[in-house]
Amino acid sequence: MQKNKGFSLIELLIVVAIILIIAAIAIPNLLRSKISANESSAVASVRTLVTAQMSYVTAYPSVGFSSALSNLGTGGSATVCGIPSSTAACLIDPLLATGTKSGYTFYTANSSAATAGVNTDFYIYANPVTQGTTGVRTFCAVTDGVVRYNMSSETSCAGTETPLQ
Repeated sequence: MQKNKGFSLIELLIVVAIILIIAAIAIPNLLRSKISANESSAVASVRTLVTAQMSYVTAYPSVGFSSALSNLGTGGSATVCGIPSSTAACLIDPLLATGTKSGYTFYTANSSAATAGVNTDFYIYANPVTQGTTGVRTFCAVTDGVVRYNMSSETSCAGTETPLQ
């Protein structure tokens, strides 16, 4: 009598079921780790933007703080920095200057009217591109430099948000 070599259909179905169970456990953890990585990158980018704003106001005191991300980067016209100016200070990388990086959108503006033509403050926001998929928290910072987070995509950074530890 000849013995059949190989797997039976039941054995193959059991192996497929085990693989599906493992995948069902692993995929949510993978998504959570991707969100965590995006949020870490967003916090680092907000800190970079705060530092760039402080450098910008020091370099261009007659302008004050920058009112646009493109002014902190290459000015939006090139991917390589030339001679720094108030419209292209070359303080941040070109990708961050476009306003989108690692699943987050970034923007900066001045929260009050300029005093004698000088921007005396700023705020920075980092919002997830897709809430709950690319990130869960919104990050912000103002002139004090403290990075804060909010669990929604609100656009306020009045100090009521939770500071990062």
